[in-house]
Amino acid sequence: MTQDPLDHGPISREEIQNKIDQYGCYTVLVEPDEYLPGYAYTIGLYQKFNHPEIICFGLSTNSLGDLLNNACVSISNNSPLNTDIFYDEFIKNYPVQFLSVDKSYHSDYMAIGNIFYRTANYPSLQMVWPDKQSLFPWEQGFNPNLKFKQPLLDRNTDFKFYEERNAGVYTTSHVLKGKLILYVYHNDDGAWQFHSEQEPNFTDTKLVSLEQITKIDPSINELYHLSFGQKAWRESSNHPWDWK
Repeated sequence: MTQDPLDHGPISREEIQNKIDQYGCYTVLVEPDEYLPGYAYTIGLYQKFNHPEIICFGLSTNSLGDLLNNACVSISNNSPLNTDIFYDEFIKNYPVQFLSVDKSYHSDYMAIGNIFYRTANYPSLQMVWPDKQSLFPWEQGFNPNLKFKQPLLDRNTDFKFYEERNAGVYTTSHVLKGKLILYVYHNDDGAWQFHSEQEPNFTDTKLVSLEQITKIDPSINELYHLSFGQKAWRESSNHPWDWK
């Protein structure tokens, strides 16, 4: 018999199913770190109500849990949530909107959901909250300090980093001439380095945009989550990235 991956996780398939049966969904809470925002997402809305799962970013995990629980109650009361509508009942004095999530993001943010459903091919919506002026991230004038608190999962699949596309990063001429990137560093000070050698010649350092690096090697997008002080490496283009 094939072993269930959830047997090795913090919660079993049976426990998740019991929560779905009792409350309508199970909520996964992911704490923030120094670099990435916290977020939360549901499991079970699609199974129980044929409704997209919900994910939300950038608030305290307690607040995120409350928002998703309230969304589950709304859905269970035959009030499905839709895109292109302002909802005033979730956050006092502020509207929220929902975006259709590109399914390629499920493996990035909804891993336990993928394991539970045994597929990443299910629908989900992102609950997006505004700034204090009730402006949303895609609107002119939105508070720039909040830009990377909630990535927009209906777009930017070619660039998943919590950085501007033109952010300056360090590499060498070897990489720019086509040598494979094998080592990636996200320094404690926030600087990114992308190298083809474990000990590069720093007299050959080149400053380029992060977007240019992702165009040279799209697999770099997989490393968007490296926090400050972390590094990633691989043996070749045929090997997966490892990190710590």
